[in-house]
Amino acid sequence: DMSLQSEIMLAMKEAMKLKDKVTLETLRAVKAELLKIQTASSASSEISREEETKLLQKMQKQRKDAAIIYEEQGRKDLASEELAQTKVLANFLPKQMTSSELEIAVADLIKKIGASSPSDIGKVMSVASKEFLGKAGGSEIARVVKILLSKK
Repeated sequence: DMSLQSEIMLAMKEAMKLKDKVTLETLRAVKAELLKIQTASSASSEISREEETKLLQKMQKQRKDAAIIYEEQGRKDLASEELAQTKVLANFLPKQMTSSELEIAVADLIKKIGASSPSDIGKVMSVASKEFLGKAGGSEIARVVKILLSKK
């Protein structure tokens, strides 16, 4: 399994060859953020997959938020640039689960844990948020957990 950093270096080389400015710009930003994290932790230790995923999700959210603001200001050109970058970031994130996939997975998890009432929401959430990290948004996971536990 290649580290995110190596994946990004390869993708940057490819983007340079293809003269793909959006991809290159996006990946340079990711590389800079990864460096920041490494420098901050001052350890030469590898950044965990979890940290990498959280970073990519944060960067994706920033760009989605920016796109919304640009849309409101009538700057479709800038908005579409931000959205193009979110697509590049998505290539390095786990594949997103569909709502139905998430519901099935959460239902299985609830069975496995033996959760039986809304008071178990916290317990299910702590496992679910780790297990579905990067595959589904936290608020989406919480929504499904709440619905499924309140049916019990």
